[in-house]
Amino acid sequence: MAQTITHGIKAMIDEANALIETVSAVEVIEAMKGDDVIVVDIRDPREIERDGRIPGAFSCTRGMLEFWIDPESPYAKPVFQENKKFIFHCAGGMRSALAAKTAHDMGLTPVAHMAGGFAAWRDAGGPIEKVEPRKAKSD
Repeated sequence: MAQTITHGIKAMIDEANALIETVSAVEVIEAMKGDDVIVVDIRDPREIERDGRIPGAFSCTRGMLEFWIDPESPYAKPVFQENKKFIFHCAGGMRSALAAKTAHDMGLTPVAHMAGGFAAWRDAGGPIEKVEPRKAKSD
């Protein structure tokens, strides 16, 4: 018998978008000219290696987000304790909406997410930094 999902991803994304500020890639390009924002890239390292990254963005995979935000966590990252605005992005804008809502729910403020994700950044002419693939460790 199949599981019945009572609160699916569409509803979760709709809730996140209703609560969290959504900014365009053009707005993020402009915001990054100042020093009061941190762009958080929640894509998987393989996506970053394949597609490149936004110069200056902080990389935090979606799976570690809660652990890195919480200052009480043994994995806490000081970047999340800075008094800045955090703008989350993923590849297309869905994961970043959920990540920004999670960060907001944890008390991180202010937060926003970039509509359209990295694809929108690229389409808006934002700079892209190539990332070299990590070399596999040899035995």
